Amino acid sequence: MNTAHSPSANPHLAELPVESARVFDGKLLHINRDTVRLPDESLATREYVVHPGAVMILPVLPDGRILMERQYRYPLHRVFIEFPAGKLDEGEGAEACGRRELLEETGYSAARWEQLGVIHPLISYTNEEIHVFLAQGLQAGAAQLDEGEFVECIAMTLEELVAGVLDGSITDGKTVAGIFWLQQKLATST
Repeated sequence: MNTAHSPSANPHLAELPVESARVFDGKLLHINRDTVRLPDESLATREYVVHPGAVMILPVLPDGRILMERQYRYPLHRVFIEFPAGKLDEGEGAEACGRRELLEETGYSAARWEQLGVIHPLISYTNEEIHVFLAQGLQAGAAQLDEGEFVECIAMTLEELVAGVLDGSITDGKTVAGIFWLQQKLATST
């Protein structure tokens, strides 16, 4: 972690927890309401979603195209183009989760895995972290979708993905970040 961004590097900006209460427990998400002491010693309330964490996979096919998914996302009532991704199960490592999710959602397995980093998709109201992996040496197999999960796999070029961000057809935040990461990674490996 970059030490310039660690909490101890900027104590004058820290909000210190005074009290914490769980106000909602769902199947996937939980919501906490905390009282915090602000840098000026006043108190404030912070409500946030507690998330188990996730993994996003940037799968590069042998021909150089990128394996993407189309999936309906209920909160926005539309289909989105996304990288394969999924939440961490309790006690599961990030790479193990990536391998599991890639196989379940796409049927593909990868011979080479490289962790690129972590993104925090919604820092204003969740503690979610998404671990980002590059997956190469892909081999096709049969998808093993969870019950009630409907995903369509498509292959796109990096140029098509960048164009999709610029024309507004790709708007998922984690996917936009992943495209940037992939663009930089592939540019340095050629």
